[in-house]
Amino acid sequence: MRKNYQLEKRKYVIGGFIVVIAAIYLLRLFGLQIQDDKYKDYADNNAYLRKTVYPSRGLIYDRNDSLVVFNQPAYDVMMIPRDVHDFDTLDFCATLGLSPDEFRQRLADMKASRNYSSYTPQTLLTHLSAKDYGKLQEKLYRYPGFFIQKRILRQYTLDVGGSFLGNIREVSEKDIERDPYFKRGDYCGDLGIEKSYDHFLRGVKGEEILIRDARGRIRGRLEDGAHDIAPISGKDLRLGIDIKLQEYAESLMVNKIGAIVAIEPKSGEILAMVSAPTYKPSTLIGRERGANYRALNNDPQKPLFDRALMGAYPPGSTFKPSQGLILLEESIVNLSTPFPCYRGYINGGLRVGCHPHASPITLKPALQTSCNAYFCWGFKALVDKRSKYGSSAKAFEVWKNHLVSLGYGYPLGVDLPSEGRGFIPNAKFYNKIYGEGRWSANTIISVSIGQGEILATPIQIANLCATIANRGWFITPHIVKEIQDTVLDPKYTTRRIPTIGQHYFNEVAEGMRMAVTGGTCRLANLPDIEVCGKTGTAQNPHGRDHSAFIGFAPYDDPKIAVCVYVENAGYGAAFGVPIGSLIIEKYLKGHIAENRKYIEERMLNSNTIIYSGVRKH
Repeated sequence: MRKNYQLEKRKYVIGGFIVVIAAIYLLRLFGLQIQDDKYKDYADNNAYLRKTVYPSRGLIYDRNDSLVVFNQPAYDVMMIPRDVHDFDTLDFCATLGLSPDEFRQRLADMKASRNYSSYTPQTLLTHLSAKDYGKLQEKLYRYPGFFIQKRILRQYTLDVGGSFLGNIREVSEKDIERDPYFKRGDYCGDLGIEKSYDHFLRGVKGEEILIRDARGRIRGRLEDGAHDIAPISGKDLRLGIDIKLQEYAESLMVNKIGAIVAIEPKSGEILAMVSAPTYKPSTLIGRERGANYRALNNDPQKPLFDRALMGAYPPGSTFKPSQGLILLEESIVNLSTPFPCYRGYINGGLRVGCHPHASPITLKPALQTSCNAYFCWGFKALVDKRSKYGSSAKAFEVWKNHLVSLGYGYPLGVDLPSEGRGFIPNAKFYNKIYGEGRWSANTIISVSIGQGEILATPIQIANLCATIANRGWFITPHIVKEIQDTVLDPKYTTRRIPTIGQHYFNEVAEGMRMAVTGGTCRLANLPDIEVCGKTGTAQNPHGRDHSAFIGFAPYDDPKIAVCVYVENAGYGAAFGVPIGSLIIEKYLKGHIAENRKYIEERMLNSNTIIYSGVRKH
């Protein structure tokens, strides 16, 4: 019989079709059983409820072991959407203080999240008050699929230090993408220490596995908790901050705009750091955090802007000690080199004014009297010395590099987010403006006295003061002194040496001591503490001058270096010196002497915001 090739072909076609169908089923089974966790989640959630157990966030102490930041219990309302059945939504909303529209919006936001799953716990409402928690706990049996998750809120022993303590907030989608530790509804540090040390503070989450019965009711822990994972608490931090000094410093800056930075010179630890106007850290906790944050963000005084770290100010005459150091290092002057001062620097039709004092004048008396002319002449002698440097541009680069080594022009590396860099121009900057070879010292003479294009942050200015106090070295300023069971980053324990010979710092320190005993800083002269200081009156094209001061004490064994910068407050001696001297006295003695109480009262009650163009706070 002849073979039917048509039937033979059909057999292979049908067989191939069966193979394809089988392959599709196998691939689908593989996807469902191995790759897709949806049905596994469904089965698991029928039998178990996996609850995240959040660790206790690390505590924060000050340098004297006083508790600064601690935890208090808070509660979140959680839900597993697939377990939610019909319930009285109006009663539910009334219990939680939500409107029906708010409830629907929260559900919509939840479902829009990338990590949404109807089989796993989702956060509906955070920071439930103790009162609302009690009301909901009594009625929870009426709302199947809902449960309460215990959390923590930050609390403060003294409501100060908001600018460097920071706060915690609910994570965003970007946070979740950046760090697999986070899931929707988690919290992370936001601003300040809470942000920069979040990895240490947050700890490690645990898990509790609860058994469900056929109706979804909780019947206890799986195998008496044998499979539970205990959370690991976050690490405690010990700050260099003296919280009492911080509180005092903030009180002195009420109704003022500016900053205070106090550093322990030998360690680089920040003793106090104020950005004024400031805000209370307690305003950024709880359910009102969002509204309060928006109010602070919209405040014209910009309390969220950290002026101590980010404010770029002309340093004014607080810059002169650095100029003296550079002139000595480059052998432009020695201690006997005089320059004239005829009520200012007068050269080639250019005049930079100065107040009356003896003339000619040498370095130490120039620091004592804050002579503008001396530092202008010294800068001109350096920048225009072509016999040594070849050109003004090359000389200027030498000058600029010395300043960078002293901590200007770039972020210092403080252990807080968003540190500013200030601004120190280079030769290219002026070549672009004036043309290559078409500028000299006289063209840019204002930079010699901390004006013109020179900008510095208060932390940089304070760091210069600490460097002089140490007689030629500094450690990168930092807030955190110790991390529990962890070695501090070496950059916060390693000395940084500028390009200036250390023996020159003694001469500048002596000039700053003369400024206190018989110069522009007399108000800082304390009878039993040898204070060294330098005033600064920074010109301000937009209004009244800024008042600045740097100082350290004691002279031979410095324990504190401080920078004070008060916007629109006039001469350095008007506000910078008295506030700085009060900070030094308070830290070293613990109190203000009776004969200086009038200075304290004046600083506590004065208002310089009225000169700034923004309303009083």
